[in-house]
Amino acid sequence: MFADESLDPVEFGSAWRKERLVSEQGCQTRDLQTEESEVQAIERADVEIQTDLGVDLDYDIEQDDSPELARFLAKVAPEMCKQLDQNSRSHAFDGYDINWDEENLAVSSIHTLSYPEMEQLNVTALSWNSTGSVLAASYGNLNHEDWCTHKSALCTWNLDRRTVEPNKPDTVIDLASCLMCISFHPLQPSWILGGTFDGEVIVWDTSKDTDMIVATTGIGDDSHREPVSKVHWVQDPGSKGKRYNICSVSSDGKILIWKMDQQHGTLKLKDGHILLTESLPRSMRVRAKRGDQEMGVTCISFSKEDSETFVIGSESGGLFKCSSNFRGTPAGRNVTCSVDLRSPVTFTLQPHHGPVYSVDLSPYHRNLVLSSGTDTTARIYSMLQAQPIVTIEPGAGYLFSAKWSPVRPLVFAVATEDGQLLLYDLKSNQATPVHKLPASPTKQPVYTLQFNQHQRQLLATGDGAGVIQVWQLSDDLSTQQPKEVETLAEVAELASE
Repeated sequence: MFADESLDPVEFGSAWRKERLVSEQGCQTRDLQTEESEVQAIERADVEIQTDLGVDLDYDIEQDDSPELARFLAKVAPEMCKQLDQNSRSHAFDGYDINWDEENLAVSSIHTLSYPEMEQLNVTALSWNSTGSVLAASYGNLNHEDWCTHKSALCTWNLDRRTVEPNKPDTVIDLASCLMCISFHPLQPSWILGGTFDGEVIVWDTSKDTDMIVATTGIGDDSHREPVSKVHWVQDPGSKGKRYNICSVSSDGKILIWKMDQQHGTLKLKDGHILLTESLPRSMRVRAKRGDQEMGVTCISFSKEDSETFVIGSESGGLFKCSSNFRGTPAGRNVTCSVDLRSPVTFTLQPHHGPVYSVDLSPYHRNLVLSSGTDTTARIYSMLQAQPIVTIEPGAGYLFSAKWSPVRPLVFAVATEDGQLLLYDLKSNQATPVHKLPASPTKQPVYTLQFNQHQRQLLATGDGAGVIQVWQLSDDLSTQQPKEVETLAEVAELASE
């Protein structure tokens, strides 16, 4: 079929030395017009002035051992020491603090921001970046009755710019479903973490011009099966504070810990927990349901002193103290996951009478928890007892968000269903807000609020019509008062009485 065969060679003459034919052509263009104009320049002049030469002076310290000085000191020293000792024990100047700046007594709105294309959606979450200069807002619908068909967006505004365009965000990232929650990275000022209605967790880098997605969970076997309620950056225990993992909670009851793989652009599941109905008080359990049924998680807050301790709120109204080291009852057989999911609940607090919308651990006391929900109450708990220490009923409808101030240990803010921002100061009054502010121009529900950790006088709110307001707090609400931490500790001690 095949055989060897020799063929005669074939030659091709080289043509590279042949002379190429070229020709020149001209075309007509318009004459270039130029103009010269004079401009005014700054004239400078140098002038010499006479100064005195510096003279180094020699100082001699003389020793005075005179008997007169010794007699004088012996006479006055006992009285001076007595007076100094009295001053050290005096409380005459307790609470006195010198303020060299002009005092600002008012709380005022300094920015009203919106994205016109999202005016039909709610502001679902707000977050300040690590420098305190950029505010991010997520848009979505918090009242879904069916599948999500909305187009949403993530928007950012840099408020340190000389001119802020209130209706034109600096960055807009469009999404195919509602964006339910966001959180800026604690150290990287351009990284934003978000969770969607479809159960996806995404990290964006807004410093990029295109393809801002750094990593994502996608929609896979390990991803959430229900909308993501909250996302949070948590320190990796093995990195000594230099590296962060990601925590996400959802209506499917899962509390998942993700590790970022930037090289492959993915978030890999590292660990996880699950909230089970067995953690509810017996009076709230449904007899027909098994104890290993999952229960939706609505919010989460981590301890500032111990990253392994956190508190979660649930759709049932339950509040639970948890530990990432505790491995309780495993998930039921109907839950599939690549990691072992177990209950992290170590203690159950007295539940709200309806879903819990917000929970926040105090940055100044390891045991104090602030919560709010649909039962129209805001509560302060100690994690050492089940009953709340303080219960506040503003009479303003559902309370969608409640946050401790990052600078005033006794101050917290509450966002209400009737469009108000309520500011409380436990030093002044526990039951009545010191400021009641209209936080929605159209009296829509205020769904979210966020203090600025780095610019202490700023607080932002977002309402149901897509409008964001940035507030400048008064000096008394943004400057820590003497012995305020001690007063907060006294509030916490009410739990033991």
